[in-house]
Order: sequence, then structure tokens, then C-alpha cells
Amino acid sequence: MKALLSVYDKTGVVELAQGLRELGWDLLSSGGTASVIADAGIPVTEVAELTGFPAIIGHRVVTLHPKVHGGILADRSNPDHLADMATYGIEGIDLVVVNLYPFRSDPSIELIDIGGPALIRAAAKNHAYVGVVTDPSDYQPILSELRTAGSLSSETRRRLAQAAFAATAAYDTAIAAWLAETGPSRDDRQADSNDDHGASEDVETWLPPSISLTLRRAQVLRYGENPHQLGARYTTDGESGWWASAIQHGGKEMSYLNVYDADAAWRLVHELGDEPAAVVIKHANPCGAAIADDITTAYRRAHECDPVSAFGGIVAVNRPVSEEMADALKSVFTEVLIAPGFEGDALTRLMEKRNLRILEATPPGTAERTLRSIDGGYLVQTPDRVTADPSAWQVVTKAKVTDQQWYDVVMAWRLVARVTSNAIVLVRDRQAFGIGCGQQNRRDAGRLACEKAAGRAKGGVYASDAFFPFPDGLEPAIEAGASVVVQPGGSVRDEEVIAAADDAGLAMIFTGERHFRH
Repeated sequence: MKALLSVYDKTGVVELAQGLRELGWDLLSSGGTASVIADAGIPVTEVAELTGFPAIIGHRVVTLHPKVHGGILADRSNPDHLADMATYGIEGIDLVVVNLYPFRSDPSIELIDIGGPALIRAAAKNHAYVGVVTDPSDYQPILSELRTAGSLSSETRRRLAQAAFAATAAYDTAIAAWLAETGPSRDDRQADSNDDHGASEDVETWLPPSISLTLRRAQVLRYGENPHQLGARYTTDGESGWWASAIQHGGKEMSYLNVYDADAAWRLVHELGDEPAAVVIKHANPCGAAIADDITTAYRRAHECDPVSAFGGIVAVNRPVSEEMADALKSVFTEVLIAPGFEGDALTRLMEKRNLRILEATPPGTAERTLRSIDGGYLVQTPDRVTADPSAWQVVTKAKVTDQQWYDVVMAWRLVARVTSNAIVLVRDRQAFGIGCGQQNRRDAGRLACEKAAGRAKGGVYASDAFFPFPDGLEPAIEAGASVVVQPGGSVRDEEVIAAADDAGLAMIFTGERHFRH
């Protein structure tokens, strides 16, 4: 039996080589791998000795030779293949152990591995006869099976082949993504898109003709959206989001909705600004949000928005949890709490709630694209980034906006953008009081927000994620006693809506940017 070992990551390779030799295997290797094995006193044959060719073309050609690939690819049941092996002096290779240059560590042309993927694919194709190992974590299980059974089972070879093709697919995906990103910078291409070809240039910049994705299962979830569904969390190969480093301190395993809602909560609380903030999420929608001078006050005010909906919700805060906040939260049934840390005995107190999932996490990253599955494919778009820049907004009414009201305007605008459309949000003194979400018309969303506010938002801000198609859309704002309305504008009836606002004494702001969310 013969094994070919050629690895960049040499973790465990000496122990594997020693184990194979003890089982009577002959070892074939190249370059640094051969040196490491030989230095350990283990007999090994250099690939160059087998092929009669040294490494050439700046080490770009080492294992690309018929005596190597013929030995891997030969169908041992095919007489013609066996005849060719005899004619050309090709010996069979029964195990291929390869891992690739770490392309993602420092992407460059020279880190594009050629020989390694060729070896892996050849061995994986011929897995009926050849084992292929691409992950050092498989070394010991492979040795154990060889020691107990004398050979690798067909099931093991098939499993290894699947992992091998996944490894080369991920490698090629990383290279394709890097090539797409190199050349003119995104900023340069964005600047170039200001010419007559603007729209098409933007599409080519952000939505290229092909998108390569490799997903790896990172976590099996307690269940899917419902208990009868299976669910798992996957990561994009080569990328690391906040979930990779999140620490769960207590509670049950996470479910699909726990993860989905927790991600929404964590992103939103970081979008509300740099001051202490808290949000409560239920079914991917905020049911409470507040900004305050300290995190305990922020949490309490967020919870006050809609205590009924907060039952069984997800809480996220952008400051370490204080002991006082921990005590306040303990009396509320909460599925998940996410925070950057914990003060004093706060974590100990929270862990007394056995079913509370407590996550300690780093800030979330930003995505270049969002994907949503449809039959046979995906819808892809650039992310909805909220531009909260009052200097670019327009006050279109006779009534103006005070300096203090602008704080509520900005918070309300950031918040309504993360509410399922049609969406209306009522905010006063940096506290949400009414959130109307997911309605088929804007008036109903407004009435729902007004009903939940229950008179607490008088003098506050009424935010709409899209324009008002008719003036009667302002009726809930008037009923709620709001002083300021913020909306994108852009309706054919804008002048009628502005007139209605003037009649009611409302200040109205046009942002020029819609934020539908489905």
C-alpha cells in the first residue's frame, strides 16, 4: 500500500506518517513535507525520485506527472488501466493526504495552489479505490480504521471524497471572489459610475454576473422555525461574523428563530448610535427601543414600550449589563439576552434563570449583499443602509423642528427602517412608544402604533418608512398628538399631504429615502 503526503499545514503529519509505516505502508512525499517526515527518521520517497523530474517552474510543477496521477486515477478493475500501469511502470497510490496553500491568509497569484487541488480531485474522483484526506482532524480516525479493519471502508472513502470536493470548491470560491475584488477599487468603480453608464456600472460593481458561495455548517439548532423543522446555522467559508466568537453563558440550545431574532436585535441596537441603548425584538420586529444615560434606564424604557409583546422576546443592549439591569430583567420572561459584557454579579444573577440564553458578543459586521431564497435561486440586493443625516433632509412645512426634536427624529428614522413594512413608529424623548408593523396599508400601521402608544407619545415624532399616498395617512399622527412627522416624500400627492400637515400644525420632514422591509 502506498500513501502520498503533501501538506502545507504539517500539523500531525509526522504522527500520521509513523502510523502508516507501522502498518507497512510505503510513503511518497515532496518538498517540505518529505523533509519533515525524513527528519523524524521515517523512510519516505521523494516525488522527484519517482518521476525523474525535480520541482520546476519556480516550484509550480511538482506532482503534475503521469506516474503520480496515473497511480491515483487508475481504475483497479479495468484491464486497460492495469495494462497501462504495467507498460509505463506506474504503481498504485492508495491514500492521498493533501491540504492547500492558505490562500485567504494573504491572497496572491503565488498562493493559488495547482498541484494540491489536482491531487485532491483525482483521489476524490477515484474514491472507489483511493482514500483522500484534506483535514488533519481526520488523521487519527483514519489510522484507527486502518488498524482495526486493515483498509478504509467504502463509506469512509465516500465521506472523505465529499469533504475533499467541498474543500476544493471553497478554495476556488475564495480565489474567484478575490479576482472579482482586485483591479479597480470599489471606490474607483463607484466614482466611474457617475457617467452616462451609471446604473449599469453600479450593477456590475455590486451585483456581478456570478456570486460564489461556500457555506459550512457551524451550529445545529434546537429546531427550525417550528419544532417539526430541522435548522442549522451556516457560515460563509472564509468569513467570520459576530456569531463565531459569541459566548453562550446559559440557557437551552438556540433555535432558528432565536438566532434570527438575536441577529436582528444585535444589529439594531448598534444602529441606534453610540449612547447607551436597548432594544426588544419579537418575531424579527422591534417591540421596544430606547436610548438613555445608562443601560438600566435604557432597558426599562425599551420594555415599557410594549410589555405584552416583550414577553418571550429578545433583548439586546450595547453596554455591559449592570447588576441593576440584571435584576430588572429577571422578572421578565426573556428568550435571549445579548450584551458586550457583564458587570459585577450581573451574569451570576442572570444565570439563575435557567432557560435564559445569555450571549456575550462583539459588535456585528456589515454585509455587501443580502440574499433571500426563491424557487430555483436567490434574490440578491445591496443592504439597506440607513442614512440618518438631517443636513440632507428637508423640512417642508411651516412648522419647524426644534433642536431637541431632531434627536427623536433621527432615532425614529433609524428604528422605522428596521420594522416590517408597512411601518409606523412613534418616539418621544428617545423612547419608542408605539410600533405598527407589517400592515397592508399605512393607515392601519399608524392606527396600531397610535393604539400601542396610548397617549404617551404626545409631542413626539411619527416616522413612516414610505411616503403617505393620501393626506388621511396623517390622521393617526394627529390622534397620537405627534408634533413632527418624518417620511421619505415622493408621492404624487405630496402637496396635499404637506397642506394637511400645515392645517394640523405638524412639522414634516422629507428624507428622500424609502426603507421598505419585507
